[in-house]
Amino acid sequence: VQLQASGGGLVQAGDSLRLSCVASGRTFSGYASGWFRQAPGKEREFVIAINANGGNPVYVDSIKGRFTISRDNAKNTMYLQMNSLKPEDTAIYYCATRRSSNRIVLSAIRAASVYDYWGQGTLVTVSS
Repeated sequence: VQLQASGGGLVQAGDSLRLSCVASGRTFSGYASGWFRQAPGKEREFVIAINANGGNPVYVDSIKGRFTISRDNAKNTMYLQMNSLKPEDTAIYYCATRRSSNRIVLSAIRAASVYDYWGQGTLVTVSS
């Protein structure tokens, strides 16, 4: 499975962006999948994820009410809709998915180590 992320760019604070992640060889449906980001000089951090069986997404508090995750099974694509962007959202954004179709416990879904496949990252820069 290969993941290709796209959609990043330079925007102003308050703008919106939609990131896409296309999976080759498999759908995202039925697999826990999510987005992580890495800001300059910082470690990679969890952003948002959805479990194998769907349901409510799990997200980091800093993006609550602004970011949403979705999947288009027909296109083998996962999206990250980002609204009301802030300068602190500036980072390289990575999509990820698991090899196993098993549902994972919510306490683990935020851990990068549970994901087996990663996209190459797409840069989002938010200017103030």
